[in-house]
Amino acid sequence: MQGQLAHQMALAPTGTVVIACAGAAVVAGALALYFGALLGIVRSDLTGGTKLVWLFFALMAPFLGSLFWFLIGRRDAQRRPGIA
Repeated sequence: MQGQLAHQMALAPTGTVVIACAGAAVVAGALALYFGALLGIVRSDLTGGTKLVWLFFALMAPFLGSLFWFLIGRRDAQRRPGIA
């Protein structure tokens, strides 16, 4: 019984480290999504007003704005007049 308790206590810090690493990976992914969206918006061929709306939305709602940019905005930005 005591050996089992010692084994569980030895594994407790490992679980904490795994959770911390998973949390850091989620935060790094969210930051990459955010900065990638900002860079994509700034470098897009959108007009000034549309670009400003996307930037405002991405800055006010970082996760949703970035997600919507990659799901909706990029496709609209790639459509250029005169190119089929």
